[in-house]
Amino acid sequence: MSKNSFVIAVYVENKYGVLTRVTSMFTRRGFNIDTLTVGETESPEYSRITISLSGDQTDRGQLISQLKKLYNVKKVEVITADKGIRRELMLIKVKNSPENRADIKDAVDVFKAKIVDYSAEALCLEITGDTNKVDAFIDNMKPFGIIEMCRTGIVAIERGADSILSHEE
Repeated sequence: MSKNSFVIAVYVENKYGVLTRVTSMFTRRGFNIDTLTVGETESPEYSRITISLSGDQTDRGQLISQLKKLYNVKKVEVITADKGIRRELMLIKVKNSPENRADIKDAVDVFKAKIVDYSAEALCLEITGDTNKVDAFIDNMKPFGIIEMCRTGIVAIERGADSILSHEE
């Protein structure tokens, strides 16, 4: 992530149309979302939206203020790099051949990735880590021939016992 990138966690009611309202707010204000992940939380009534995007401090403050005004939004937090854990998951399918198989397996070991599907023609690999690690793994796989890949986008959570709901407004 670049220096002007930031990650926002948005705790919302798990209801129809909430994600559309949140993402529409970004569109109306001309912000481009770099990654977006959404999932149910420890409580089925709520979902957590994790958004990474670029902008300056003014942009960040404006977005947080606008998000807090949205109906169905319970809590908004910025997850800073020093106080949070950020991870991404990627599945990548690369060409498999006797000539490249050992080199791919070596890269899998170095990056602590996993082979999750194997055929004579292709290997499907899984990797989890920060964005830089995932990007570096992609660069290492390019010479072997990437067939297809998909990434989850960033998920982030605060370190320690704090939670998004434990902070006072």
